[in-house]
Amino acid sequence: MPARLSRTESTPESDYLNTFHYAFGDSFGWEVHRALELAIFHSFAVPTISEVLDRTGEFANRGQKRYDDTVALLREIGRDGPGSPRGRAAIRRMNWIHRPYRISNDDLLYVLATFIVIPVRWIERYGWRDLAPGEVRAAVRYYRTVGRLMGIRHLPATYPEFASYLDAYERDHHAFSTANRRLAVSLIEVIGSSVPRPVRPFARRCVAAALGSPLHRALGLPEPSGVALAGVHAALRFRAALIRLVPPLRRAGQGPRQLRSYPHGYTLSEIGPA
Repeated sequence: MPARLSRTESTPESDYLNTFHYAFGDSFGWEVHRALELAIFHSFAVPTISEVLDRTGEFANRGQKRYDDTVALLREIGRDGPGSPRGRAAIRRMNWIHRPYRISNDDLLYVLATFIVIPVRWIERYGWRDLAPGEVRAAVRYYRTVGRLMGIRHLPATYPEFASYLDAYERDHHAFSTANRRLAVSLIEVIGSSVPRPVRPFARRCVAAALGSPLHRALGLPEPSGVALAGVHAALRFRAALIRLVPPLRRAGQGPRQLRSYPHGYTLSEIGPA
């Protein structure tokens, strides 16, 4: 989802943004896109988050647009960095979307943590190479800037601190609710609809199998079979091995370039609920 920063004279600010875009856009764009989808499922497993999202009806009635709006905001923030005029405008729009709802600082901080920790863990497991420590630090700095501009308090300073926060929060707050399940089913439908119709049932099963058992229980989804779990894991590991051996494949399939809800482009005022 991160877009590549336009070339500018090298500064500490542009250096960290270029590192972030190179790692999480150019090198691992497809992996990050999948991991951020997984991050959304993680947020759905927290009832205080899912019940707010479920009440809006956005995922149930306009799931594709809600998904595309998330992608669009991340792209707008990422294009020139969260501290740029464009990035700040996108974050202001995101804050405006959140404003009518009583969202705790802890929930906002948890969602921010998922956007750092889950992509790093996905790449550790399914990436074609390891992330360098400087690349992980760039992601932390990037999302700390996003969090600061969102008004989130008590931001962790390092990746281990973000990871510890996420794990503790999930232990204490992941729990089943019917809202969790409704949102998860809606998102699986949206992701599955992005592939040709004949393979959509198979794609939905693959998405469900990639979530992992603790998340399945919190979302109220049926446990996938051992065969499905092993098959998805093997396919992702095989993809990583293939990309390691065939460098041109590293730039292929980094996520949808055109958003289905906005075939002719969008303005910031179109993102979010009417």
